[in-house]
Amino acid sequence: MESDSAPRKIIHCDCDCFYAAVEMRDDPSLSQYPIAIGGKSDRRGVVATCNYKAREYGVRSAMPTGQALKLCPDLVVVPATMAKYREASLKIRQIFYRYTDKVEPLSLDEAFLDVTDCTQCSGSATLIAEEIRRAIADEVGVTASAGVASNKFLAKVASDLNKPDGQYVITPQNIATFVEQLEVKRIYGVGKVTNEKLLRIGVKTCGDLQRFELLDLVDKFGVFGKRLYDLCRGIDDRPVNANSRRKSLSVEHTYSGDLSDQQACLTKLPELLMELRSRLRRVDSDYIVTKQFIKIKFNDFTTTTLERGLVTGLPVDSFEAIFEEAWQRGARPVRLIGLGVRFVDAGESGRALQLDLFH
Repeated sequence: MESDSAPRKIIHCDCDCFYAAVEMRDDPSLSQYPIAIGGKSDRRGVVATCNYKAREYGVRSAMPTGQALKLCPDLVVVPATMAKYREASLKIRQIFYRYTDKVEPLSLDEAFLDVTDCTQCSGSATLIAEEIRRAIADEVGVTASAGVASNKFLAKVASDLNKPDGQYVITPQNIATFVEQLEVKRIYGVGKVTNEKLLRIGVKTCGDLQRFELLDLVDKFGVFGKRLYDLCRGIDDRPVNANSRRKSLSVEHTYSGDLSDQQACLTKLPELLMELRSRLRRVDSDYIVTKQFIKIKFNDFTTTTLERGLVTGLPVDSFEAIFEEAWQRGARPVRLIGLGVRFVDAGESGRALQLDLFH
């Protein structure tokens, strides 16, 4: 299923409930309780992450703290201490570099590693992943899960399959069998709306999706159809990019029914902003947020994007102001809204910006 004649060896390493794990490491008594890292409920705080005890009650990241406390009245809410998390992240990153310099960080606690040319552990990616996980546990005091495969897509999917504190290996020989049974909702980019659209045409697994020709998928899903065609076959040629730097981060949602007017659109912004803030917490601390923007797709499929300078803390009213200006460009029903921010490299800028996102 791979396009390369010599398959690469890719590891996706992802720490388990990272912020919560660091807090439980520093205060072992917390491990007895359901805990969440986030802001106070009386200040409209949200959950950044939570431990597995809290997840058993339905608590999830990006959930308002007040809602989390209703689901789990005994929830212990711990304020975030970013300095500790960054310190732990740096130690984890240093462990990665013992094996390869091809490391692509995705956030403080998550990265892709290309260990194709690594000679340690007799070149076995499986054994390398096991060693890395042991080192993280011994030296950092938190657990990590890993996925091992011949490409980034499969490695990332695999890292979720044996959480917490486990790993899953997909060998090149097993790709066809694995993806045939894989649910399409596990494909990156297949959100709720796309998954529902796929279900309507009888597609639940990648095996189901393989029945469709490339032109059919492009016709139904546009450019993303080509990506679906490849991924459902386990094909992903993206290299691990050690020098990749984000330029932006955004969240967007396509609504099943058009939002009829400006006010209907404004009611959707708080939920989108909550998701954006949650994703920002997982971004590497080397980035500085400099601008914020709104994207709108109207019901005639015209799209407009408007950005403005950053308002510290990203209050919802700052996005409302941008939205109101952008909406005037079309002034018609809306099918998609996106919120986002622009980044610059902190190392190049020589300054830092602390967003007060946890309060």
